[in-house]
Amino acid sequence: MTYYSEHSKVWVSVDCIVFGFENGKLKLLIGKRQMDPGRGEWSLYGGFVRANESLEDAANRVLYDLTGLKKVYMKQVGAFGAIDRDPGDRVISVAYCALINVKDYDEKIRIEHGLEWVTRQNLPKLYSDHEIMIHKAITLLRRRINTEPLSFNLLPDLFTLTQLQKVYEAILGEEIDKRNFRKRIKSIDFIEKTDLIDKLSSKRGAALYRFNKKMYADDPTFKL
Repeated sequence: MTYYSEHSKVWVSVDCIVFGFENGKLKLLIGKRQMDPGRGEWSLYGGFVRANESLEDAANRVLYDLTGLKKVYMKQVGAFGAIDRDPGDRVISVAYCALINVKDYDEKIRIEHGLEWVTRQNLPKLYSDHEIMIHKAITLLRRRINTEPLSFNLLPDLFTLTQLQKVYEAILGEEIDKRNFRKRIKSIDFIEKTDLIDKLSSKRGAALYRFNKKMYADDPTFKL
């Protein structure tokens, strides 16, 4: 028996909003569409949900194709279903936000897909409602950054407090008082100071820190 035959069908896709942090700036991974409609226009990277996939499975597949990375921080941003959002057909897209460390990303994959890292300030005009997706993703990050350890997904395993502060400032879009920030960070148990020194970004040398995932999992009462 065929069910729902009296109802019209729509396409469902996922779009991945991939953020990276490089040279003190928050960046987005975008590319040019390889299909019609909108071929050649700048856009986020996405794909249609397959019959045997959940939404999250589809997003993970697209993200893996895009970056070659697994176990990446990813959160659903929301569903976008304006009737005329896609000139090709009736398409509802569910957007996902991902955070990666740029240094973990294989440049060969980026070049293969023709992708570019672009700051939000330098974003070109994007296909359909992708700019709205990005705006909502940044709003989500700003709401969560003080209650979840998001920043560590954008940093290498070892980082300086200056690097950590710049991530916060890049996401929040504003400067943070250095003294108060460091005082608060040093009071958080799962941000551990190591015996290692970074001599590349600081002439005097800056202490390197790391995020202790196990300690955070045991006591995730985080608020900055």
